[in-house]
Amino acid sequence: MTSTRLPWTAVIPLRAGSKGLPGKNTRLLAGKPLYRHAVDLALQTGAHRVVLTTDIPEILEAELPDGVLALERPNELCGDTVPMAPVLAHALRAASCEGVVVLLQATSPMRQSVDIDAALKVFVTGQHELVMSVTEADRGVLKWGQIEGDRFVPLSDPAYCFSNRQSLPPVVKPNGAIYVMDAAWFVGRESFVSEKIGVVQMSAAHSQDIDTLADFERCEAALTLNQKGSNL
Repeated sequence: MTSTRLPWTAVIPLRAGSKGLPGKNTRLLAGKPLYRHAVDLALQTGAHRVVLTTDIPEILEAELPDGVLALERPNELCGDTVPMAPVLAHALRAASCEGVVVLLQATSPMRQSVDIDAALKVFVTGQHELVMSVTEADRGVLKWGQIEGDRFVPLSDPAYCFSNRQSLPPVVKPNGAIYVMDAAWFVGRESFVSEKIGVVQMSAAHSQDIDTLADFERCEAALTLNQKGSNL
C-alpha cells in the first residue's frame, strides 16, 4: 500500500480504437491483458477504488476484481480526436468520484508503485492543483522556434538557439503515465491546464509507452526479463 495512507481512486481510460496497434488494450502482455497491468498495479499500490472508462465489450463483460468498476463510455467520447479531459470528467461524474484521483494510462505498463506513490506524496503537500509524471527529454528542443511570417520566434530564451547542446539546462516532458488531482477540482473545470502543476520524474525505463507493435514487443521483453529475475 502507498505510504501516504491517503484514500484515492484510480481512473483507467480504455478505448477500443487504436490506429497504431489495434486491440492493444486487451492484447496479452507478459501473460495478461495490457489493461490488467494498470488495474493490478493500482490495487497493489493501495487504490481504494478503480474505475475503467471503456467502450470495449470484452472489458465491460469481464469478471473484475473487487473494487473495480467498468463504466461504458458514451459513443461521442470514443472518437480518435476526443481529448482526455471530457472523458475523465464523464467518468468522475458517472462514478460519483470524490477526493484524490489518479489517472493511469494503460499504455504505460512499465510504471511502478514507487512512481505512483511519489506522485501522491507530491500532491498531498497541497502546493499543486495537478501532479504529473515526466521523464528526461532532449534538451536540444530549447533551440527550437516557430515561424511567424518570415521571422524565427524562439520557444524559449533566444540565447539557447546559439548555445552548445551540452551547455543547455536539462529538459523534461510529460510521459502520460500518471496524473494526480482532486475530483471536484477537475470536474469543475474539465481541463488539465493549471499554473500549479507539480511533477514527479520517472526513469526512461519506467516511462515506456505503447503505441505500436514494436513498443509492445519491447515492453513485453522487459517485463518477461523482470519476471524471470524475480523468480531467481
